Order: sequence, then C-alpha cells, then structure tokens
Amino acid sequence: MHENSVRWLGHSTFEIITGGGTKILIDPWITGNPRCPVEAEDVADVDIVLITHDHHDHMGDDLALLTGDGKTDILVQPEVAAKLADMGVDGATGMNIGGTVEISGIGITMVQAFHSASAGFPCGFIVTTEDGKRIYHAGDTGIFSTMETLGDIYDLDVALLPIGSHFVMDPEQAAHAVRLLKPDFVVPMHFGTFPVLVETPDAFLERVAQLAPDAEVRVLEPGDAMKF
Repeated sequence: MHENSVRWLGHSTFEIITGGGTKILIDPWITGNPRCPVEAEDVADVDIVLITHDHHDHMGDDLALLTGDGKTDILVQPEVAAKLADMGVDGATGMNIGGTVEISGIGITMVQAFHSASAGFPCGFIVTTEDGKRIYHAGDTGIFSTMETLGDIYDLDVALLPIGSHFVMDPEQAAHAVRLLKPDFVVPMHFGTFPVLVETPDAFLERVAQLAPDAEVRVLEPGDAMKF
C-alpha cells in the first residue's frame, strides 16, 4: 500500500490516486479548462469518475474518451446518468445523496451541496480510500450548517473547497466551512478560472488561520499533487 495522492487539475477537477492504485477523477473538465495543465489523453486511464453536477465546467466534453474502455465506473445522480446516455456515454451508475457505493474497497458517499443544475441536483462526494483516509470534494456550493455533521461523521483528512465567490462560497464562507468540517488539510479550488471569480486564495488563507488554525491549507498550482 502506497500513500494516497490528490492532484489539482485546475478549477474543480481533481485526480485522486489511492494507496491501492485506483485512479479517480472528480468533475473532469479537461479540454477548454484554461487552468488544466494536461490533455485528456494524459488522464484517460481512469478507474472511477465522479461528477458533482452537470454544468459544463464540471462535466466536460471528454467523458467518452476518459471512460471509453468500458471499465470505468461513473457515479452520478440518476438524472445525470440519463443525460450522459443521451450524450453517448453509457454505463453510469445512478446514486443519490446519503448513499454509499463501494468499488474495489473504496467507499464513495454522495452528500448534499447547494447550487443549481439542469439535471438532478448538485452534490459533493466523500471518498474513503482502502486505508480509511477520507477526502471530501464539496462540488459547487454555498456554506451550509450540516457541514459540521459531515465533519463529525467522517473525520475528514482532506477537504477540497470552492472559494471563488459569485457562483460558490466566497473566502469568508469557505473559511467558516473549514471550521465546521474540521479537516486535517484543506485545498482551495474554483478560483481564478474566470474574471468574475476571486483571483487568489490570500483572503481564504488569512481567515482559515483565524477561524480554524488546526487545519493546514495546501495551495496547489494546477498539476501539483499532495500526498497523505
């Protein structure tokens, strides 16, 4: 068993490689993502794809390529699974908020998020690796009080949180979310991609230091990874 790693591919796209070697992509927006440092071909060998909602910057045009070998497990809400089928991407498994699916010793739990979508409802995911580490990807969301309950239930190792404002939490809300969730590490995302978004994580860093000093913020550059 090796260390787990989380690599940021820009915006809300993350690649997780578990200690057992399972490769997971969350919100794969590769082509057209101005902050993504790789091509779709570079991450096409993927075992599990998780999609938090069907906006174009979270569910890109590369899904047929990323999942084309027929061996990839795609976990989405049922309505998004139907939309994917209409796009020619078959085999997606529908699940819903509160449910957990186990694949190759990895637990995938779908949790709530507060945003919008054209099919189904937005969500987040908690990934439990083979060695019991837990990574929370919040998806696009505003802050909500149940984040405290999620932190209590799942004892989070890593939280991937949007901070960019306009469409998602601003740095102040996101810092309070860290206080509620109580992760060991937090990685900011969904900032700096578009002109309307907060450009840097500076304000977020400052407020987390004040509100949740036990959490370590890891600011990744697109393409960088952290191990834990």
